[in-house]
Amino acid sequence: MRAISALVSLLIGAAFSPLASAQEVLPFPPTPSASTAGLTMQDSVYKKRVDPRRLPPDAPNILIILMDDVGPGQASTYGGEINTPTLTRIANLGISYNRFHSTAMCSPTRGALLTGRNHTRISNGQIAELANDFDGFSGKIPKSAATVAEVLKDYGYSTGAWGKWHNTPAEQTTSKGPFDFWPTGYGFEYFYGFLAGEASQYEPRLVRNTTVLDPHTYEHPGYHLSEDIATDAIKWLREQQAYAPDKPFFMYWAPGAAHGPHQVPKEWADKYKGKFDDGWDKYRERTFKRAKELGWIPQNAQLTPRPPTLASWDSIPENEKPFQRRLMEVYAGFVEHADYNAGRVIDEIEQEGKLNNTLIFYIWGDNGASAEGQNGTISELLAQNQIPSTIQQHIKTVNDLGGLDVIGSAKTDNMYHAGWAWAGGEPYKSTKLVAAHFGGTRQPMAVSWPAKIKHDGIPRPQFHHVIDIVPTIYESVGITPPRVVNGVDQMSIDGISMVYTFADATAKGRKTTQFFDIMGSRGIYHDGWFADTFGPRTPWVPGRPAGIDKWNPENDVWELYNLDEDWSQANDLAAKMPERVAYMKNLFLIESAKNENLPIGGGLWTPVFHPEDAPSTPYTEWTFSGPITGMPEFTAPKLGKFDNTVSMDIEVPENANGVLYALGGFSGGLSLYVKDGVLHYEYNLFEIDRTKIDAKDKLPTGKVKIDVESKLVAPKPGAPLDVTLKVNGQVVAQGRVPITAALMFTANDCLDIGSDLGSPVSLAYFDQAPFAFNGKIVTTKISYPKKADQHTLSASPDEGQ
Repeated sequence: MRAISALVSLLIGAAFSPLASAQEVLPFPPTPSASTAGLTMQDSVYKKRVDPRRLPPDAPNILIILMDDVGPGQASTYGGEINTPTLTRIANLGISYNRFHSTAMCSPTRGALLTGRNHTRISNGQIAELANDFDGFSGKIPKSAATVAEVLKDYGYSTGAWGKWHNTPAEQTTSKGPFDFWPTGYGFEYFYGFLAGEASQYEPRLVRNTTVLDPHTYEHPGYHLSEDIATDAIKWLREQQAYAPDKPFFMYWAPGAAHGPHQVPKEWADKYKGKFDDGWDKYRERTFKRAKELGWIPQNAQLTPRPPTLASWDSIPENEKPFQRRLMEVYAGFVEHADYNAGRVIDEIEQEGKLNNTLIFYIWGDNGASAEGQNGTISELLAQNQIPSTIQQHIKTVNDLGGLDVIGSAKTDNMYHAGWAWAGGEPYKSTKLVAAHFGGTRQPMAVSWPAKIKHDGIPRPQFHHVIDIVPTIYESVGITPPRVVNGVDQMSIDGISMVYTFADATAKGRKTTQFFDIMGSRGIYHDGWFADTFGPRTPWVPGRPAGIDKWNPENDVWELYNLDEDWSQANDLAAKMPERVAYMKNLFLIESAKNENLPIGGGLWTPVFHPEDAPSTPYTEWTFSGPITGMPEFTAPKLGKFDNTVSMDIEVPENANGVLYALGGFSGGLSLYVKDGVLHYEYNLFEIDRTKIDAKDKLPTGKVKIDVESKLVAPKPGAPLDVTLKVNGQVVAQGRVPITAALMFTANDCLDIGSDLGSPVSLAYFDQAPFAFNGKIVTTKISYPKKADQHTLSASPDEGQ
């Protein structure tokens, strides 16, 4: 009977237990004790438990280098004119891929890269700061899509990430979290960098693990972010070697370069003086010729023409060309500087004797070169806020600040003319944010692993995508993708391994289908064919897209290309093959439904149609006790954008000086400050216009109440703002800000009360920053006006460091 009972129990248990081996469920269960406990120690058998090794003895170290906003025609490795010796080094150690692809945008590519799943399937169809409530665009990588870092960590890897992250919901980036969606919540045991999409290279707001850092702990004269994250990564490697030499490592090194702002010390930019004097059209022709000579692109590849919406170099007024040239020189220096610092990390790996067994993926861009500088700019978020400007405004501001050499410094958030981005996308059409064309999605990649990959100098032409990196790593290490991670059932991997190409450059490509979509610019690859439609917006054209309110994706005109014969999407066959176009369009819709890519154009919801819905906290009232620093802009009160009142109780000393509050930075923001006892308000509209509202008399000393009342003239984004300053209930100054920032002042700066800790908003105290108030901040209350249907929430955040 006992035997029958045991058998029944076994069968019942089998019926209800998961059909998974230990390898399919992570983390692995704890190692049981090897000892046997008796009643006494004399009766016990002691044996130290040993955790089993889950990895093969030759498991490789892994390094992913991900550059930002760079084009396929820019790196000298593949025919461009920006010096990239580190990329060349990796290419010469291993192999390169000339048909490797991204999503055309930051957060979507990064999420897809780290999970092996398509971007909308993991809710990353838009950047984190512009997420919305549709499933494919909500900005949170679900725990059902465990990152490669999480899996490798459970298998025994040390894991670390540096630089740009951009996959945490913007409203969750305060020092109080929650931290589930920070890098450390996705399997990275160590993180040092910034959570947002961009940062000042000189005055970034950085995070170490889950601690928001005081800039004084890392900034110093001569500081630069790319150098900092390389130095920190080297320190981590040395500690890894000292503390856990038997463990392999996984590193994700992703500098902010060359995303805007393009900032680099002058000596790096000066390396390129005069090299781009003949403009972007000639640059594109030269690099096209060189890419063919190197065998990087086929001899029958065609150079696609400049779009009619983009200015030719010859059409640029002569008095503007020095400005446009310097923007490109600074960009080139910025890129080379980042490549150099990537090389420092690789040098350390080699010095430790680990380069031979390190699998390195050097991905040249999370998307194509960025056209968001549009006509050339000293403050690149003008484009995101859809604020038009003239080049003369930018040149005048540069001259007022000291001349062309100020470009690339902490006083500009410069980005080059879109013509340079288009030229850098040679030989392809378009730029970043265009998922329809390879200028937005085709990213050169070099892969080295000296122990297993032999250099042969032949580019790999198989069609691949960033989702293929994770399965490539798993196959290289010998890992089966887990079915359950941390108790959560896992969605299937979308990518395929590229290991089959490591030893065979001519292997038949195994990827049959891949869809692309960024804000309605979309395409579909299938069996050597590519169909696409450009979408409703042109990244290099300033302002709100014309006709966007009437856009219907069902009316978009599609293109069709035979990629086996047409390398660069130069010959549109749509008119000749309407049946194939219809088939590809239907396939795109099937892939969209499978991958949560609905509604079509869902990523446009916030940046184009509803900027007021940008992610933020639900509060409409805040109470701050004393000074605070480092409240990220996307979590802070929306000063300068909505109607609001700021009320401050302060104690004013004799000869009062300092910042009472500041939001944003030198590239754009607002500040209320006291200079020699006089109250001043400044609204910095991305450097091209500064509205200053100044009191005439000094503040009284002692306890003082200050109110700043802001009211939009019209209920629409970007409308003028009337600002009133009151001291102890009396109006002391009034003024109107003619244009306001609809979306954001900065991506990575913050609200500070009692100082301006990051990049200083105003020139009035630039050299005295952070210009801490020398009196006492008692209480600051901020509120939006109550509406009849509005449920009011209040908060008393503590963001102090």
